[in-house]
Amino acid sequence: MTMAIEKLTVRHGLLEAVRGLTLSVAKGETLALVGANGAGKTTLLRTLAGAHPAHGGSIVINGEDVTRLPAHQRVRRGIALVPEGRKMFASMTVAENLKLGAMAGRKGEWSIDRVVDIFPNLRKRLDHKTGHLSGGEQQATAIGRALMSNPEILLLDEVSLGLSPLIVDRVYASLDGLMKSGTTIILVEQDLARAMGVADRVICMLEGRAVLEGYAKDLTRDQVTEAYFGLHRTKAGRVPA
Repeated sequence: MTMAIEKLTVRHGLLEAVRGLTLSVAKGETLALVGANGAGKTTLLRTLAGAHPAHGGSIVINGEDVTRLPAHQRVRRGIALVPEGRKMFASMTVAENLKLGAMAGRKGEWSIDRVVDIFPNLRKRLDHKTGHLSGGEQQATAIGRALMSNPEILLLDEVSLGLSPLIVDRVYASLDGLMKSGTTIILVEQDLARAMGVADRVICMLEGRAVLEGYAKDLTRDQVTEAYFGLHRTKAGRVPA
């Protein structure tokens, strides 16, 4: 599954959070979006998932324009969002949260057994309410819930937010197989080293625009940091006008 975003503009009231953004994501690619708070990363993911309306531009998946489709129809077309803050149903059990992800009705290989295979810490917690879980267990449940919809494009927003480095290591280790499985992933991550270590390609956003784009292997941390803070234009990657 491929995604093409053309001149996408997204607003919060009068504020343009995403400004004329154009990018494409290939099937099986892991794309990392980095940038300071307020750069527009979360707004972009929410818009791709249908949780926030686009003001202008288009979002095309496998040749189909989904820009105006509601979120539940995008899930049925293979897009799943793991939102910032996880957004668990705290009074429901882990198993119940996971089953919610399957309600999209998409056929595929994901099941509760497969989720706990990649997140074994959940195996003994299936009957526990998610409100009683640790942050790492909640994040694993949120990712598992998204996977239960059998997505072709997985949107991960701030996977490491609020978690200890050890727990982040465990979560990313669990995701490693997924990233190599052919699932297309768009990842928002504040940890530059982590983002550049797992992504095929990196896009740095600043004030709603992509100010640096390149393959992770071709970019240095200094180049991304300069773009991150808008210090000056770098020659590496592609810097739109």
